Amino acid sequence: MAESSSYLTATADAYDAVADLYADLTRDSLDSLPLDRALIDAFAELVRTAGPRPVVEAGCGPGYLTAHLRDLGLDASGVDLSPALLAIARRDYPGLRFELGSMGDLKVADGELGGLLSWYSTIHIPPPELPPYFAEFRRVLAPGGLLLLGFFESEGDPVVEFDHKVTPAYRWPIDELAGLVRKEGFEEVGRMLRAPTENERFYHGRLLMRAS
Repeated sequence: MAESSSYLTATADAYDAVADLYADLTRDSLDSLPLDRALIDAFAELVRTAGPRPVVEAGCGPGYLTAHLRDLGLDASGVDLSPALLAIARRDYPGLRFELGSMGDLKVADGELGGLLSWYSTIHIPPPELPPYFAEFRRVLAPGGLLLLGFFESEGDPVVEFDHKVTPAYRWPIDELAGLVRKEGFEEVGRMLRAPTENERFYHGRLLMRAS
């Protein structure tokens, strides 16, 4: 897909500037989030059951979730825009493959993947620009392949921009986001809304989708 470079560059630069702090804050985050961990584990189980296809974490950041997918028995790799975050991922998880690039232009053959994890990696994409990313996710997934999205939910409001700590981001109504994904060739398997923890501001949405 053709991409506008301005918001991609701004996002990469913003994460480069706080890479060490961001990695320290997120590295063990799953340990205190049992609902999130359970859903990611279920995603991995479904991918494993479907057959031995690789999985990509799109927007992998410092790589801790890519490593978690590997520990769950998946052939996992990651891609991210931020060179600084990728340097941390490669340092911390030297046995895994991490590539610099955009999740809107994945260097993956059509239908190659059994699963794709996008964990808060679409939140910085301006809403009009988002559908082609889901089309790209569908392109690289085999029929029946699974997509797991994590995002901030808007709690009944329309799509709303907010002051993310790194760079501006968007909160989505879960129904609207699910509808966008379905339009690009997916069917819904399941969803979850999680209330914010003590240190969080917003509800969190999760969508588990299957490539048709």
